[in-house]
Amino acid sequence: MSETGHIDVSYVAGLARLELDPEKTSRLQKDMDGILAYIEQLEELDVSGIEPTAHAVLLTNVVRDDIAGKSWPRDLMLANAPAEVDEELIKVPQVLPGEGMS
Repeated sequence: MSETGHIDVSYVAGLARLELDPEKTSRLQKDMDGILAYIEQLEELDVSGIEPTAHAVLLTNVVRDDIAGKSWPRDLMLANAPAEVDEELIKVPQVLPGEGMS
């Protein structure tokens, strides 16, 4: 952005290696100028007594506490498994080519 509050859309498009037709360039230039004008309005606000924040509301963790409880019986948990490996792992269909059991 230049000191005059203007972003040259054609220049930025060139830096990004984008080809924009003249109609889109004109529309984007108008939109960008409008955004910068709005930012200039915001810069006029007196925010000297306002504490900076990253969020408008306080963020809190909303998940439940991690408390150990009674676990499910192993045979019940594996009842719907398609197959087992060494009575310890659930065998699932191969996802990536070339993967094999070691």
